[in-house]
Amino acid sequence: MWKFIIDHWRDGIEILLLATCIYQIYRAFRATRGAQILVGLGTILIVLTLVSAIFRFEVIQWIITRAAAGLAIALIVIFQPELRTGLARLGSNRLFSLYGRRRLDFLERFADAVLNLSKKRVGALFAIQRDVSLKEQLDTGVVLDARFSPELALAVFHPKAPLHDGGMIIADDRVAGAACVFPVTEREMQDRSTGLRHRAAIGLTERTDAVAVVVSEETGGISICENGVLQRNLTEQQFREKISDIFFSGKHSHETKPPSQLDRKDSVAAAGDRDLVSH
Repeated sequence: MWKFIIDHWRDGIEILLLATCIYQIYRAFRATRGAQILVGLGTILIVLTLVSAIFRFEVIQWIITRAAAGLAIALIVIFQPELRTGLARLGSNRLFSLYGRRRLDFLERFADAVLNLSKKRVGALFAIQRDVSLKEQLDTGVVLDARFSPELALAVFHPKAPLHDGGMIIADDRVAGAACVFPVTEREMQDRSTGLRHRAAIGLTERTDAVAVVVSEETGGISICENGVLQRNLTEQQFREKISDIFFSGKHSHETKPPSQLDRKDSVAAAGDRDLVSH
């Protein structure tokens, strides 16, 4: 018995993992409309495979072997809505939602910080790293490794703080650095009042996939920049919805721009916000 366990313990773990995966997939897909159809097709395929193997029906085996790959692709196309619904249910499982809850907690703290800075009219520039590393920009500032909080943001961007001049880089929902220098866009702006913070936000997002958030020192206006497209003077509700859409819905700024923004050559809304660096 002991020798059998030593020789086959990997098989037991493999069976347990497969059983767990199959059960989780079953739980995720059982409530969808196409679940019964998928189960029926799977049952027919298994029965035909067993019958052909037992009675050695070579023609049926050949058909099943050749049609299996094409059938799998066809099922993905046919049952795309059901698969998306099932995967969404699977992703909402506690095991897979830990990162989502952590990101949601960070976005709530980040939104509170930005709105607090806006009310106090404290100028700020944030860059939230995504897939493209911002190490080049991080090396120009002061490296930090701290949990983001509204209090920390206010302390960093206070006009008399030593790190207020420059941008804050956030990576993996933590403050990676402050007083970082971002590349300023070389594109000619129709609105000459566009300040250095906004131009730096545009320049950074033109070169990377980061999301930049700017708080105007003069007016307290909140702006979000993605893919070089700047949306300015957002209300509290608009800002919360926009930041949530970017990080949870996978939307991009060129898809969600208001119609009034689409007609502008430089993608910057006209506003009297002269957000120039204080010194």
